[in-house]
Amino acid sequence: MGRTFARLAGALAALLLIAGATQAAAAAKPADRYALNGAVKIHYVVEGKGPLVVLVHGFPDYWATWKPLMAELSAAGYRTAAMDTRGYNLSDKPKGEAAYAMANLIGDVAAVVAAEGQKSTILIGHDWGAAISWQVALNRPELVNRLVILSVPHPAGMARELATNKDQQANSQYARNFQKEGSEKMLSAEGLAGWVKDPAEKPGYVEAFKRSDFAAMMNYYRANYPKTAGPDAGPEVPFPMIRAPVLVIHGMGDKALNAQGHAGTWNHVAADTTILMIPGAGHFVQHDAETLVNRTIKDWLNARR
Repeated sequence: MGRTFARLAGALAALLLIAGATQAAAAAKPADRYALNGAVKIHYVVEGKGPLVVLVHGFPDYWATWKPLMAELSAAGYRTAAMDTRGYNLSDKPKGEAAYAMANLIGDVAAVVAAEGQKSTILIGHDWGAAISWQVALNRPELVNRLVILSVPHPAGMARELATNKDQQANSQYARNFQKEGSEKMLSAEGLAGWVKDPAEKPGYVEAFKRSDFAAMMNYYRANYPKTAGPDAGPEVPFPMIRAPVLVIHGMGDKALNAQGHAGTWNHVAADTTILMIPGAGHFVQHDAETLVNRTIKDWLNARR
């Protein structure tokens, strides 16, 4: 009887271990979530447990650009939440330029933080996601406890370069073209996915872009990108100091955003500021230098945990 009971107890313990492992695996698996900013529904994907990390993509991209970094951070004990920004993939696609004004984009990030039951987050952004992340830190500082920026200079640095740097003015011509009426008619899902080098990921990008709204993508530029450059760019605008620690990562081969724009970033940050310049990497630095970028972000966050 004693041996039988012991065998049953052992079998039960084994089953409980298996069940626990299964539940843990299910909890770690990426899962779809939605947040509401007013009437606009924002899709995001979560993975892992721990301090919240909200990741915001740029153009032309969607949440899956963060898959490798999500896996790295989830394994290190963070909960990652990668957004589809409005207009993209599974998020809502409100009509009109005004729907893409920066105040609404800031609100989308705030909605994701609230949907996760948190008051603040580690915020990571690339391209338009970086521009949005800067503005969240400036306008809703209580939401951001750590800030990681890929590619896009602080707004003061960007304004300075557009006013004085002829190379940056020339490199910004694509944005002027995007601001023109009807520019979305020149876009296609396949063309937008042309930058994706991973053949396993490219079909997902094409499908995500087919679900997206090209006019919405252009409205980010119409509503938020400066419409003038050079001496006509206007006077300098004062910015509040950013209180959170900041990590900036830039691919020095970026053809859209000059590295010089990051000079002086530290003058706008009250906490510690770290800047990593990566030779040989381009605009999509999180892919061009994936291992270095992911390791740097993880180690930087762990040092400030």
